[in-house]
Amino acid sequence: MNITNSAAWKAIETHRQSLSPVHLRELFAGDPERVAALSLSFEGIHYDFSKQRLNSTTLALLLELTREARLVEATTRMFSGEKINVSEDRSVLHVALRRSHAPFPSADFDVMAEVLPTRQRMAAFADRIRAGQALGFTGLPIRNVVNIGIGGSDLGPKMLGYALRSISHPALGVHYVSNLDGAQLAPLLQTLDPRTTLFLVASKTFTTQETMLNAQTARDWLIANLGDAAAVARHFAALTAKPERAVDFGINEDSVFPLWDWVGGRFSLWSAVGLALMIAIGPQAFGDLLAGAERMDEHFRTTPFERNLPVVMALIGIWNTNFLGATSNAVLPYNESLKYFPSFLQQLEMESNGKSVGIDGQPLTQATNPVVWGELGNNGQHAFFQLLHQGGRLVPCDFIAAVRSDFPLPGHQEALLANCFAQSAALAFGKTADEARQELARSMPPAALAELLPHKVFVGNQPSSTLLLSQLDPQTLGALVALYEHKVFVQGIIWGLNSFDQWGVELGKAVASSILPAIADPSLAAKLDASTQALLAYSRKHLA
Repeated sequence: MNITNSAAWKAIETHRQSLSPVHLRELFAGDPERVAALSLSFEGIHYDFSKQRLNSTTLALLLELTREARLVEATTRMFSGEKINVSEDRSVLHVALRRSHAPFPSADFDVMAEVLPTRQRMAAFADRIRAGQALGFTGLPIRNVVNIGIGGSDLGPKMLGYALRSISHPALGVHYVSNLDGAQLAPLLQTLDPRTTLFLVASKTFTTQETMLNAQTARDWLIANLGDAAAVARHFAALTAKPERAVDFGINEDSVFPLWDWVGGRFSLWSAVGLALMIAIGPQAFGDLLAGAERMDEHFRTTPFERNLPVVMALIGIWNTNFLGATSNAVLPYNESLKYFPSFLQQLEMESNGKSVGIDGQPLTQATNPVVWGELGNNGQHAFFQLLHQGGRLVPCDFIAAVRSDFPLPGHQEALLANCFAQSAALAFGKTADEARQELARSMPPAALAELLPHKVFVGNQPSSTLLLSQLDPQTLGALVALYEHKVFVQGIIWGLNSFDQWGVELGKAVASSILPAIADPSLAAKLDASTQALLAYSRKHLA
């Protein structure tokens, strides 16, 4: 069914027209219980969406979309292991990766028989490294771990590794390499001792171009320094669905950890892809991370939709995108340790729902995922926040902050939270001409005041939500990531698309493979477009 033809969609559009002229100032003034009605909490996560341009009626109407789209049935299909990724004929079972018991999803199809033993192997492997018992080729203990991956094999573990630095192993260096540009890998290798370095190669197919070129370069560096190809077996491990290719690369079979086709890359940090993260924070903390995500899974699966965090968050995004016309969404963490969270969400949301064709292969008639972007909020205040306040564009914002600092310094956390709360308030309520005039009149003559006044007016009415975390601990972060995963799923179901394939990514890989040989051989460029031929010619000239 085309959701835009539904009675629920049309009712929301009618409601939007009546609510559109109402400013957030009026919405707050007219409802003393607004904040309580438009806030939700779940185990260390408080979600205040009262500064969104909606009211309780809006939310009730949006909830009708979940019934039109049969979200309950879709959720049941995912949790039961049905192949809801129809274009690739795959189940979608990343939720199994954080389950604490078997069987799941059913006794007849129990993936936990593979998940739990793999988790135990990961823990034993991580414990040996953390205890200094994993020895390299020369007998020295491993002291640096380099995760080589890209996309989902890099962003999730790297994001959480940085977010949980406060509990990371103090004597182990854990690094992440994803870029083909040698400017990432080469300087890192200069700081490492090959005798004490372990490389983790994360690639489901073990053919990903960026990952395998970086892995081959690391392999060459290791052999050149240690003088024996046999050293690869002691200094490499693999996270892959193709173990035979890892073994051919020289990796010991005992150091190969499985991935499964029912886990998409951007949902895989809970799997063996998270091994570098487990090494950094330890198996117990990694288990806490899984436990937090599992509790969010159960909240999503069992909680009525009007009190369901992922569902409400998803519906607010649909309201902003499809009814208010927002084309982007800013993610603004007020915590240095969440530095990589916007980048992680860019892949999670835009790779999942950045599509214009429905699950039935027909063009969609409504907009889907907005452009997700963001930066540390405190830094953004001195950069792009000017546009948010006075640029005239509708940019919904997610403010994210932890109440307790993971690296406390006197006075810092209070100032940080004050800035976070101030920005969301200023964006919502702005400053009227009368307020600006009263402020300026205290220190400025009338003529100068009239000239400056237009520059001091802020329209406000910029919608935002605030996610307040009690602290940055593994359980809370696990729940936070799972919250956004389920938000993506809900939106995909309502928009009528497949959130779990990524054919646009595959196209780029295929085109790059056809261009690469033409860099060295001009005759191979003849079938390429004129612009690409010219770029190749310029590149050949300067490479020479």
